[in-house]
Amino acid sequence: MTILITGGTGKTGLALARLLHAANYNVLIATRKGVAPEPFKAVTFDWSDHSTFESPFKADAHIDRVYLIAPTVMEPLVDMKPFIDLAITKGVKRFVLVTATQAEKGGPIYGKVHEYLVEIGVDYAVLRPTWFIENFGSYAYSIRENNEIVSVTKNGRIPLIGVDDIAQAAFDALVAEKSPNTDYYVIGPELWSYDEVAAAFTEILGRKITHRHITHEEQVAIFKMWLPADYAVLLAMSEATIADGAEEAIVGDPKAIVGKVKLRDYIEANKKLWTKE
Repeated sequence: MTILITGGTGKTGLALARLLHAANYNVLIATRKGVAPEPFKAVTFDWSDHSTFESPFKADAHIDRVYLIAPTVMEPLVDMKPFIDLAITKGVKRFVLVTATQAEKGGPIYGKVHEYLVEIGVDYAVLRPTWFIENFGSYAYSIRENNEIVSVTKNGRIPLIGVDDIAQAAFDALVAEKSPNTDYYVIGPELWSYDEVAAAFTEILGRKITHRHITHEEQVAIFKMWLPADYAVLLAMSEATIADGAEEAIVGDPKAIVGKVKLRDYIEANKKLWTKE
């Protein structure tokens, strides 16, 4: 048995690879550059280049489970369906797909991929994580240089989730003897508003960090710095639902997997990210 990890050098992919390796599972990492850190084997794979879809199966004929990280496009099923179909012909028996809390089955973007996995009758699990704690590391510049966090979340609260907890949920879904064949929310153990997050940064970093409330248009402009324009609009809209309590409402849901990683621990362990040299 070999487990293929798409997006294998991304936040959750690499964390998952390490868990699987530690448990002595064979792992193959798929990335656009075809490289991965030791001790992992990697192959070139690009959702936008269908000629790369055969590469994993040429590298390892024993792939039977796949971790799916969708491309950041508005219609990911267009690229993912051909690969999923090919993978099944190559002997893949189970897929674990990562979407998002607000991505309902059959809904736009990731929801269509979720729906397809259900329709074709394969073993599957869909993990729907909330907003990542590690995003504060990805957006470190604003905190480090401007002493601020910006968002459209107002006073909405989020059960912020750690990457390691998502990786653990994926590990469990991939290696379970019986396939889950359902979807799960993946959330953290604590609720945070961004005002509260800023206060935690202030205390731990020892300088004032503020949460600046911005408009939808301003948030779209920020996201467009590294995302396609239409996807940036959608992500800003998704963030705005936090203000309406969409993420807080998930807490206590019977299909929620609750992780262990806490925001304050993450900040303490990574203070250098937000500290000027």
